[in-house]
Amino acid sequence: MYRYTDEARFVRDAPTVLSYAVLGAFTFWLYAFGPAVTLLRDELGFSYTLLGFYSVLWSLGSALAGAGFAFAARRLPRDVLLWGSAGISTVAAAMFTLGRSVAVTLSAAVVFGVAAAALVAVTQAILSDRHGARRDQALTEANIGAGASAVLGPLILGALAAGALGWRVAFALPAVCLLALYLRYRGTPLPAAPQRHETGRAGRLPVACRLFAVLTAMSAAIEFCLVYFGPQMLITTGLSATAASTALSSNYLGILIGRALGSAVTRRPGRSIPLLYASLALTFAAFLLFWLADHPVPAIAGLFLCGAGVANLYPLAVGLMLDAAPGRGDTANARSQVVLGLVTAASPYLLGILADRYGLSAAFVLEPVMIALSVALLWTGLRAHRRTGHPA
Repeated sequence: MYRYTDEARFVRDAPTVLSYAVLGAFTFWLYAFGPAVTLLRDELGFSYTLLGFYSVLWSLGSALAGAGFAFAARRLPRDVLLWGSAGISTVAAAMFTLGRSVAVTLSAAVVFGVAAAALVAVTQAILSDRHGARRDQALTEANIGAGASAVLGPLILGALAAGALGWRVAFALPAVCLLALYLRYRGTPLPAAPQRHETGRAGRLPVACRLFAVLTAMSAAIEFCLVYFGPQMLITTGLSATAASTALSSNYLGILIGRALGSAVTRRPGRSIPLLYASLALTFAAFLLFWLADHPVPAIAGLFLCGAGVANLYPLAVGLMLDAAPGRGDTANARSQVVLGLVTAASPYLLGILADRYGLSAAFVLEPVMIALSVALLWTGLRAHRRTGHPA
């Protein structure tokens, strides 16, 4: 029912629209979480290291869920995985907003991480199975909606933080959206997991797939370090904590615009690789502008351009990873979530430790290092993929 060929017209049917919407609802939480932790730090007065620990626990939860996703995907229908993950995300949001202590909110970060990995993996799998060779377009379009949520999340969070209701109310909005989606689409049939057909040792993915999985993780780590510590850097230019958290929306606006342009570019085949290299180059140049700025205006402009640069790194890297593991999308997704969880756990936490010891500006040297590693992973992965007989 859900087979797709290169010659077929790209159809945004019910499973596609549902995947787009669920990912957008979850992304609101994801991108509101970093600024919310900044506001929580302002309330409770904990250290940069503890701020980074929120990211660590989220990421370790993602790694835990990723380790078990392939097992669950072989035994549970896609709709159970989808709605179950959405429900767990809602529980995590309730824990984070209703709990007023470090212990409860740290626990919420773990639960969020578990739900995150499963929800992202199942939506990516649905889109990949539904659209086959056109998965790049589907994944990029899905991340346009996610980019819109990324812009709205900190804006709504900041507006509510400045008002009588408080920032915690913002975390109820995606839960309402997911409930509406469940009532509308709960009977929609979703693509079933394809049967494994490749040969080779059980559980072993191709080298190119594994390199691209690390690239997806590195792409997310570049972005997450800016999400968690970008507002803190803006505070050093003279902004208040609330203003800095709201100004992070410039980064998300850049992501939204970048993904909209990326969607247009990837409608024609053969453009994903040049777009990835161009995105990495823009990310590096924009980060230098942000990093070296001593005034809010150039710093915010740098964050905007960083967003445009990182916008297409993750969805296109996911497309490369899935293309390098034909028939094993669930396994590739699961392994990538484990790697993503570990890398995104280590990088912000390491940045926080370096910031406490050497200062935040010096600690941000981690970003250009990760950008350089991403270029190396992309180049090496493409060479490995070509050696298997697949075109770049």
